[in-house]
Amino acid sequence: MDNIQQLMQLGQQMQAKMAELQGSLEVARVTASSGGGMVTVTVDGKGSVKQVQIDPTCVDARDVEMLEDLVLAAVSEAQSKAQVEYEREMTKVTGGLPMNIPGLPKLF
Repeated sequence: MDNIQQLMQLGQQMQAKMAELQGSLEVARVTASSGGGMVTVTVDGKGSVKQVQIDPTCVDARDVEMLEDLVLAAVSEAQSKAQVEYEREMTKVTGGLPMNIPGLPKLF
């Protein structure tokens, strides 16, 4: 019976750490840029875009497609960095246990 109680306590501790991680992801910021810094995108720890900065020198009405590509590249890179950070933090919380269990929510 002690093993079950220990397992339940471990589960509660992990649940508390997961809640703490979720809160920290909302305030975390990850930044990436493209085009040599012409476009910079900041996302939160969950990958949601929070800010886009565009250097005015790269705004050319005749080449909007290039600007769109730069924004997309910066967003993708920032979200990728956020995903890596999330996985690193999740590994700390779970002690390396796999968390891709059916029925559990996934962040990304």
